[in-house]
Amino acid sequence: MLAVDGPSGAGKSTLAEVVVAELGPQAALVSTDAFATWDNPVAWWPQLERGVLEPLSAGRAGEYQRVDWTCGEPRPGELVTVEVPEVLVLEGVSSGRRSVRSRLSHLCWIEGGSQSERLERAVARDGEASRAHLRRWQLFEQGWFAVDGTPESAQTRLA
Repeated sequence: MLAVDGPSGAGKSTLAEVVVAELGPQAALVSTDAFATWDNPVAWWPQLERGVLEPLSAGRAGEYQRVDWTCGEPRPGELVTVEVPEVLVLEGVSSGRRSVRSRLSHLCWIEGGSQSERLERAVARDGEASRAHLRRWQLFEQGWFAVDGTPESAQTRLA
């Protein structure tokens, strides 16, 4: 299991997609974006554990309900099945959290430039209406990463 973690707008999704494409059908990608909401940035983790990580570790397919953001507000989305892969790539803010690190084969941290650069990339991706939410998110994740020690725990750190 590989985790690609870092702040919003850093390029985690892009890097994870490249890794999964290179690994081919032996890899599966699960993004924390499928779980997180503005009001629940990291406390959703038990859903990922129960629905995906526990079944996969027992050799069974996992399943989770994706958060749908198409209307601009989070609502329940489609059910996603995750077949048992040779390599599971977890991507997104908190994917390399302390509680999962002992099960990771590798933790990659991507900084992705300055806070203002990351904010502009995230706004370009999510739309101008998300700017205030993204600023609050950035403040949250700074505290999260400081307490969780994610950057310092990564085996690979990318600027």
